[in-house]
Amino acid sequence: MSFGLPKNIQKKVDKEIQKSFNIETFNFTEVTIASEITKDLPSKFEANNLFKIEANDSLLGYAYLSKAPSKTAQFDYLVLLDKDLIVLKSKVLIYREEYGGEIGSTRWLKQFIGKKGGDELKYGDNIIAISGATISVRSMTNAMNDLLKSLKILHSKNIL
Repeated sequence: MSFGLPKNIQKKVDKEIQKSFNIETFNFTEVTIASEITKDLPSKFEANNLFKIEANDSLLGYAYLSKAPSKTAQFDYLVLLDKDLIVLKSKVLIYREEYGGEIGSTRWLKQFIGKKGGDELKYGDNIIAISGATISVRSMTNAMNDLLKSLKILHSKNIL
């Protein structure tokens, strides 16, 4: 049920949704937010990056896909949220650098689980640093902070 996501990304997203929500089949539909609302949000909400996950006519949660900068490129990441907009899982889908790929480790990414709008993440404080991946760690931390702030705003406006 792809909406323009590249096949390799869609496959990874589907696998993570199936594991995280413990389901085989689900509906994956794009959520479109008016540009007059998104222009003031810290995170980018554009075509093919925010999706509703539903099964049996019931909302399970949301999937957010985006890119964040690493030293010389960008990496693609996925954040799965429950229906209350609490982070269930974050995953680095594609990392394009020689160094810093450790941010894709499940162990490091676990620290985002349970975070929600209003939570503030601080590199070196409640987010663990990784030697050799400073730029990517800061970038992922900033991206998650922006997403959490954006989700809080969208929720307060009854959009999500």
